Amino acid sequence: LDVIVESTGGPAAGAKHALEAIKHGKHVAMVSKETDIIVGPILKYKADQAGLVYTAVDGDQHGLLMSLVQWARSLGLEVLSGGKSLEFDHVYDPDTNAIAWSKGNIQIPNEHRDIFNPKKPENASEYVSARREVLGELGAIAGYDITEMAIAANATGLQPDVDTLHYPVVSIPEIPQVLAPKEDGGILSKRGVIDCVSCLRRPYEAGMGGGVFIVVSCENDYSRYILTSKGLIPNKKETTALIYRPYHLCGVETPITALVAGLLNMPTGATNYLPSYDVVARAKETLKAGDEIGNDHSKNVEYLMRPASALAPNNPIPFHLASGNALTTDVPEGEIITVSAITAPSDTTLWDLRRKQDAHFLSK
Repeated sequence: LDVIVESTGGPAAGAKHALEAIKHGKHVAMVSKETDIIVGPILKYKADQAGLVYTAVDGDQHGLLMSLVQWARSLGLEVLSGGKSLEFDHVYDPDTNAIAWSKGNIQIPNEHRDIFNPKKPENASEYVSARREVLGELGAIAGYDITEMAIAANATGLQPDVDTLHYPVVSIPEIPQVLAPKEDGGILSKRGVIDCVSCLRRPYEAGMGGGVFIVVSCENDYSRYILTSKGLIPNKKETTALIYRPYHLCGVETPITALVAGLLNMPTGATNYLPSYDVVARAKETLKAGDEIGNDHSKNVEYLMRPASALAPNNPIPFHLASGNALTTDVPEGEIITVSAITAPSDTTLWDLRRKQDAHFLSK
């Protein structure tokens, strides 16, 4: 089928392999999110110019979310928000008043017992904040989660409401209430938002399985009635509805992308892919000159989705471009790591492609 599935070797290797594949007339199914978030748009542009496909893959959450958003919009639905569930559910047992998670558990103080029961009030912000305060870092969002959602934002036009994302801890029926605009009783300050959720469920309930979701609305009353009476979960006002896919099967689904690209010459991911957002990092503690920047599991930085900017000295550096490189200067706690804090390699495909992407997309 002449399709290269690129997934190994880190962002630099991913960029080099993908560019070589395009030069040799091969479609590229990009699995390496670290490469995709830095230079995906320019690789897709080069593939388009060559009459080839560059696409995210089915099975990866951001690829599945792209498809779900495009499907909903083709039906004329407004996508109010979209995102993915974090990998592991929060399982609340009311008998023991404890929450279990893949890497630990927490005993809920008796005075907070009620906030983890299912809720559907008209205003969601109060109990969302209370849950986050009680849980603290248990199940917090990771760098790779924000990276996947930044890729999906660049592909769909959805935008972060806040640069850290909200990632509320919610049960499935609460999602259309919480990730909705404030005028509909939700927590969002605008429409068309990208975010994540931590799924809250009882031990006997099905969860999200790291799946993807969209919260939708539509213009007329009859269409809203159809949405909320044919199996979709509405908010309290019945102005929004949840559509979700409670699983993602990683490599098991990837052959579908290879078949669609190879046989139909079509992507399963983005058809329009712009570098609207980067993932950048803010120091959670003072970082010292000579320290090596880690990967997106690092605990000493906070990951942010910020509007993309060119590689200029005082601009934030895309995190995965800095990863693996040593700092040339101290970065105080609370400061963003900038381009000037990293010495750029003298000759790499990754940095060269990023500069070309900046010139093509960000200088116009």
